[in-house]
Amino acid sequence: MEQFEVVGGARLAGEATVAGAKNSVLKVMAASLLAEGTTTLSNVPDIGDVPIMSEVLRGLGAEVAGHAPDITITVPEELGFEADYQHVRRIRGSVCVLGPLLARAGRARVALPGGDAIGSRALDLHVMGLERLGAVFDNAHGYLVAEAGQLTGAQIWLDFPSVGATENILMAAVLAKGTTTIDNAAREPEIVDLCEMLAAMGAQIGGIGTSTLQIEGVDRLRPAPHDVVPDRIVAGTWAFAAAMTQGEIRVRGAGHEHLDIVLDKLAQTGASITTYDDGFVVNCTSRPRAVDVVTLPYPGFPTDLQPMAIALNSVADGVAFVTENIFEGRFMFIDELVRLAADVRTDGHHAIVRGRERLSGAPVRATDIRAGAALVLAGVVADGVTTIADAFHIDRGYQHFVETLTELGAQIRRLGADETLL
Repeated sequence: MEQFEVVGGARLAGEATVAGAKNSVLKVMAASLLAEGTTTLSNVPDIGDVPIMSEVLRGLGAEVAGHAPDITITVPEELGFEADYQHVRRIRGSVCVLGPLLARAGRARVALPGGDAIGSRALDLHVMGLERLGAVFDNAHGYLVAEAGQLTGAQIWLDFPSVGATENILMAAVLAKGTTTIDNAAREPEIVDLCEMLAAMGAQIGGIGTSTLQIEGVDRLRPAPHDVVPDRIVAGTWAFAAAMTQGEIRVRGAGHEHLDIVLDKLAQTGASITTYDDGFVVNCTSRPRAVDVVTLPYPGFPTDLQPMAIALNSVADGVAFVTENIFEGRFMFIDELVRLAADVRTDGHHAIVRGRERLSGAPVRATDIRAGAALVLAGVVADGVTTIADAFHIDRGYQHFVETLTELGAQIRRLGADETLL
């Protein structure tokens, strides 16, 4: 497996341009299944999950052509209904084909998904919502099997504002008969992005951007071009990189309004934040101060940036408390960060981080996409050399990660499989 090798001690400075969001592109790719014909997507990120999702769609009968930043998806009149284990096991986002398949094909057989090891992410809310619309489910031989005749609108209350459940229910409801209301729906910018694409396809959706979505089902949708929303998590990663390395990075192509709480936390560390129409600048001229973080559903602090918050606090001045409320497995990477001499203790879903002036380079392993990126940034501020194994995780969510870091001044290179064995 490939590794990243980082030589510590760099101050990162320059510009980083953000592409489309990983957490949105997979869902809008699935949404293309709702309309026969050709859908064109632009601002598609050049990341590892996109070709995997393309294979999932091809297995359902669609044709996917092109390459980031522009792809086309041509959907036939008759869809397949089975998303096989070979591809679904690799990315959890592929489970979002469930709603479109029930809406278009009336049945679905979707392998239980894989993806990042960040804790249990049960599909109970997905199933509950789709059952309320009229689907019948069974779990057999590692597959989630569902059938539905005519889906019918319903009142659905989510116990937790699950992004995935909101997306699957929404994509099924747009072709259901009658009105569906989703209460306590997720409000993430990626949900808004999906709603805007569906609306352009002819869906009738009210309450976009709020916790209550009202969907009036229509008979059919038509393909529509769509520009994927910028990746706020990648933008936030570069923002943390600037503060951690006492550097200055201008992030282009990302809406700062999607990162209000993140940029506020960075301002509390002592960094200066300047916002522009096309992005923002983070400038930090001294050692950052420790800052407490609590992850919550949007508009709260995103769980995907929690590893970066812990990595920053590991070199900050003071003690910070980080609370993880979304995924219990997010703390798995802390054992790897401790290998770099970070002082982090955990108690349930709380972490106490005591900052050190410097970390110490060592071999570590990426446990998921965001943990991998955080470990790379920790390597940048560590003495000596850090190698990050299982680099494929980072490639799943970050476009041209090594190239961007190099342009910002980091000493980083990708080691091929042969080199990692030396």
